[in-house]
Amino acid sequence: MATKQTEYHFTAAELEKQLAEFSSKGITELSVHDFSIASDRGKLLHFMQAIQDKAPDLYVTLPVQVTTLDMDVCRAAMQIFCSLDIPLAGVSKSDKNGTVYLFDKKLYAKKATMLNDAGLVFGFDMDYAVLPGDSLKAFRDRLDFALNQYPNHIDFAQLERGIETTSESGTKPTGTFSTQDIHYARDVAFACKTFYSAGRAVPWFLSVLAPLKIQCSRFLADFAEWQRCNNCGFDTRFDPEAVPHQDIEKMQLVFLRDKYEEKHKEALFEVVRDIVTLNGAFARCAGEGVECEIETSYHPDDLLSPEAVKIAAFVDNVLLEPCRVKIFTGQEGPDYKVIN
Repeated sequence: MATKQTEYHFTAAELEKQLAEFSSKGITELSVHDFSIASDRGKLLHFMQAIQDKAPDLYVTLPVQVTTLDMDVCRAAMQIFCSLDIPLAGVSKSDKNGTVYLFDKKLYAKKATMLNDAGLVFGFDMDYAVLPGDSLKAFRDRLDFALNQYPNHIDFAQLERGIETTSESGTKPTGTFSTQDIHYARDVAFACKTFYSAGRAVPWFLSVLAPLKIQCSRFLADFAEWQRCNNCGFDTRFDPEAVPHQDIEKMQLVFLRDKYEEKHKEALFEVVRDIVTLNGAFARCAGEGVECEIETSYHPDDLLSPEAVKIAAFVDNVLLEPCRVKIFTGQEGPDYKVIN
């Protein structure tokens, strides 16, 4: 279940003074929404150092502008427990042919590679139909790009406000983004929130989609339709963050089975199920401290090896080996052992 969150309002200086008292107050997680820190490298590095000095056990979510990210920021982030939230945003450009919405793929890809190489947790903040020139095609392109950078999560501020108001949070149709397009984008964003972010799918999402030969945004659009048909779409006020992760995992597996059958890839689904189930158990062990036992058709050593990235080749080259696997908290985090 989602943990209770309390919102406080501090200036950056006031927040820094409070850090030393967080542990005694039982505060273990902090989400910062001060974009003056996000866009100022000096302030960001100073705040990270303050966390390291005064609250080293605190898990903090920090907003960071992509232009602020560099190796010094990465090195500082590696010294604390944190997640970096990066706005994935472009600019509107106008010429004699009209207005288009552009974003710098090369810049974002470079910074995402730097973060992934450093082993840091990061996510993207996205929107749709906000700036002039944006279109449904451009939104799908941004989403496909974002998911291919292995973010831990993707957040949509419009979507969060929409859950509370059942409105489009001021988003209005334009000549390039119709009302129907806005509803489509909203449902795809909600599908992403459910399947990818709440579903903790980052370790396996791209490899599981590869045999289906389908774009990420198309896959999520299909899942949005599945959600509508199963009474858990955006309009039902279903909140994927308020249900146990294992319930989301069941949804993922049902939908993935349907997609693999649709693409005549049924022979690959057994390893897909193992990969999703094993990674899900690790995620719950890391996130909630839940230990469990699961059954797999392949040995976990194989499922966690680089060979499992290419699922079709894995099935051709790795022998079935049914196992009962215990997932538990080890000295360095979640661990596993075969118990039969």
